[in-house]
Amino acid sequence: MEIKGPYSINGILEVPGDKSISHRSVIISALTRQKIIVDNFLLSQDCMKTLGIMEKLGVRYDLNKTSLLIQGCGIDGFNEPDDVLYVGNSGTTIRLLAGLLCTCSFLSVLSGDPSINNRPMDRIIKPLREMGAEVFGRSGNNKAPLVIFGKEYLKGKTFNLSISSAQVKSCLLFAGMSAEGVTEIRQPSASRDHTERMLEYFGAEIDYSEGNNVKIKKSSLKGRNLYIPGDFSSAAFFIIAALILEDSEIIIKNVGINPTRTYLLEILKKMGGNIEIINCRTTNNEPVADIKVSSSELKATDINEKFMPNIIDEIPILSVACAFASGNTIIKGAKELRVKESDRIKAIVTEFGKIGIKIKENEDGFIIYGNREYDLLQADIESYGDHRIAMALSIAALKGRNKISIKNSGCIDTSFPGFKEKLFSIINLK
Repeated sequence: MEIKGPYSINGILEVPGDKSISHRSVIISALTRQKIIVDNFLLSQDCMKTLGIMEKLGVRYDLNKTSLLIQGCGIDGFNEPDDVLYVGNSGTTIRLLAGLLCTCSFLSVLSGDPSINNRPMDRIIKPLREMGAEVFGRSGNNKAPLVIFGKEYLKGKTFNLSISSAQVKSCLLFAGMSAEGVTEIRQPSASRDHTERMLEYFGAEIDYSEGNNVKIKKSSLKGRNLYIPGDFSSAAFFIIAALILEDSEIIIKNVGINPTRTYLLEILKKMGGNIEIINCRTTNNEPVADIKVSSSELKATDINEKFMPNIIDEIPILSVACAFASGNTIIKGAKELRVKESDRIKAIVTEFGKIGIKIKENEDGFIIYGNREYDLLQADIESYGDHRIAMALSIAALKGRNKISIKNSGCIDTSFPGFKEKLFSIINLK
């Protein structure tokens, strides 16, 4: 992917369906016994891995472009898989399905690519075993592949998590749906609540009114059709492109604005970003709106470490906004970035340095020395096979007058197929 700017960005666009919600739509629909239509399903590599695994478990579906028809079979209708369930590069798939498969009365094995098989899994294995699950992992029950001897009966339990994680929470909620008694998850701060919202929409006995905490009882679900709103994390790349590029204005339609996802908007508005939320409504228990954004003179601001779980996926692209803001920005409390698809702290620091952005690495984040007038250097930069790093670097490159080449950018398709085509359709060389 080669970019030589500078560019402006203008137009009206939509981004693909939300990745987190798309994953959950497949899993939760399968737990019903009805036919369910899921519109605007994300056709990313990660979501297709979840869909493929559910098919191996016996779930039938029909896919017509982005419209997905799922025939639910209920958890007792799943079949024992005759092969390893391969998740590819999807952390969401392996962690959410681990909780579900612990409650199925058969053997299953979950495995992924080298990145997934070296990410920490003790954070789900340990609590699942405390519920009575028989799940085992490599490296002292800390890494995948995961071997699961499913059991029909688990015991609900109260968990006090040290790290707020939507994946861990969702894993335990799926296990808790079939467990005796109440399963309660307490977190230090609120994390994404898409699982809770969708389970409630499908009739589960769930209470997440306290924000940081959630309780679930043994539940049966009733199928309902779904529309997947546009992915806010995908929209973030275009939002920040419009903010940092001169003579730019865009409207992004039908974007999910779940409050556990949109702290980024608060940060950008504090930085002086011209952002307007219009046409707000609720669809399938999720808030949705259009987002209007135009060129802005950004200033550095403080970022509350408390809300880091809500913006952890947006840190790579937020870093781009901070690089072209006046003043210095400190990102801290983001150590989780080191165990994503890549070590995102190391990746951001290394590649920003190659194109002339001044940045200092810390153990749990970095300091970005912002400058609206950065004259980016010509360079070949690396994506590390990480979709969010590749997309963030491509947005930064739009500011440069020299050619910047991003290697291995095909990884973008894991979350945003068609990103390059959409981006180049609405940018204009200045």
